[in-house]
Amino acid sequence: MTDKQLRQDIIDELDFEPSIDAADIGVAVDQGVVTLTGHVCSYSDKLTTLDIVENVVGVRAIADELEVRPIGAHITADDEIAKRVANLLNWNISVPEDKIHATVAKGRVTLEGDVEWRYQADAAVRAIGRLTGVIGINNHLKVRPAVKASDVSERIKKTLVRDAELDATGIRVAVHDGTVTLEGKVRYLGERRSAERAAWAAPGVTNVIDHLAVM
Repeated sequence: MTDKQLRQDIIDELDFEPSIDAADIGVAVDQGVVTLTGHVCSYSDKLTTLDIVENVVGVRAIADELEVRPIGAHITADDEIAKRVANLLNWNISVPEDKIHATVAKGRVTLEGDVEWRYQADAAVRAIGRLTGVIGINNHLKVRPAVKASDVSERIKKTLVRDAELDATGIRVAVHDGTVTLEGKVRYLGERRSAERAAWAAPGVTNVIDHLAVM
């Protein structure tokens, strides 16, 4: 696939998503590496844009230069954002209570603390990203599992095989002291992200090293 065709495929996918204004997003492609410029109305829109692009076949990597520019003259105060973040973390069942601490400065939320699972950190980022006034998130959360599974590698391999959208035949998995190393080949960036999520979902995983090549 040529860079020109890949760029058009990305633009078509962005145009098809009703929740974002694709006219404000610039797309450049060089050897499968996509650079996104321009602006979106919220951090949630930014996450949506990145999700769409990484799942387009042919995308090898993304350089994210998108800005978040909230609509309207009103800017949500940091203390108001902080209150909303605190309430959200307290009510979200996917986030461990009293394990995550948040600070807000000029619309950017910094998350610190420990969680037992990667999905808990991801859930916090996703939920906070939807809040009005948030323009960015610094995720400093650390995964510290309560228990270490002895069959982490086998569990990850089975998860990869079960994923209908992922071709697991070209992926090799190695585990050492809680660190998972992924090697091999995948068809597009979305498959690479799926493999990473599968690795992070296993109990006892504290780090994932991704050496997968997008072919």
